[in-house]
Amino acid sequence: MPGYGVLGPEEGSGLLPWSWADAHLRAAHDYWLATVGAGGAPHVMPVWGVWDGTVLWFSSALGSRKARNLALDPRATATTDVAQEPVVLEGIVECTRDGSEIATFLHAMNAKYEVAYDEDFLDPDVNGTYGLRPLRVFGLVEADFTGSPTCWERER
Repeated sequence: MPGYGVLGPEEGSGLLPWSWADAHLRAAHDYWLATVGAGGAPHVMPVWGVWDGTVLWFSSALGSRKARNLALDPRATATTDVAQEPVVLEGIVECTRDGSEIATFLHAMNAKYEVAYDEDFLDPDVNGTYGLRPLRVFGLVEADFTGSPTCWERER
């Protein structure tokens, strides 16, 4: 990474394995979600979410700023909540109305956050259930800043 003093893959302690990113995504309590407004202004908010191995699922009231932003532009970035070992997802967000996907997310969210929301909580006419499918994922370990930065890209 020119200008940052980051070592190349052959020089550093090694790129991070995907299992490292997957574990951090699953363990995160909160995720910071960045969307883009109609005028191009960024908007960042914390969300509860569940990483299922390929998609970061979260919900939001349909009238919220992030939901309105995503309706206009589905591109988003999300990051885990541990700044010293972040995992950053860049990709496309889709809102689902599929009852099976919503039920799976609700079950996983209830288990992860030890809550007992019922299906009314994710009523698709009130609260959107969103899935961020990353196109690019970044990760790094602060303690090995020059050797650990890793980027994974999904084949398109």
